[in-house]
Amino acid sequence: MPEARTPAQIEADIARRRSELAVTLDEIGVRMHPSTIIGDAKAKAASKVDHTLGRACAIANRVVSDVRAQFMTDEGVPRLERIVPAAMLAVGVVGLLTVSSRRGKHKK
Repeated sequence: MPEARTPAQIEADIARRRSELAVTLDEIGVRMHPSTIIGDAKAKAASKVDHTLGRACAIANRVVSDVRAQFMTDEGVPRLERIVPAAMLAVGVVGLLTVSSRRGKHKK
């Protein structure tokens, strides 16, 4: 059979529960405050950006390493048999784009 509580015990229990409820309401108020919500959203966005940038840097590093491996030996010596044709191709493309853009301007 449960013990009978005294009025003082009941009042102390009510005061304790009020205090716990006040703390809970304060926590809810802080969590629901617009500045807290905005701060959380900013932190999540920054985390996503950092993650995405990290992945992008890793991919870019891998691509640069792959391209470098195509044009340099393991000892760091340039592979002229690959560099010269690539350079000639790049110069040709730039030349064609230049000629094409000049012709387009003269037709107007």
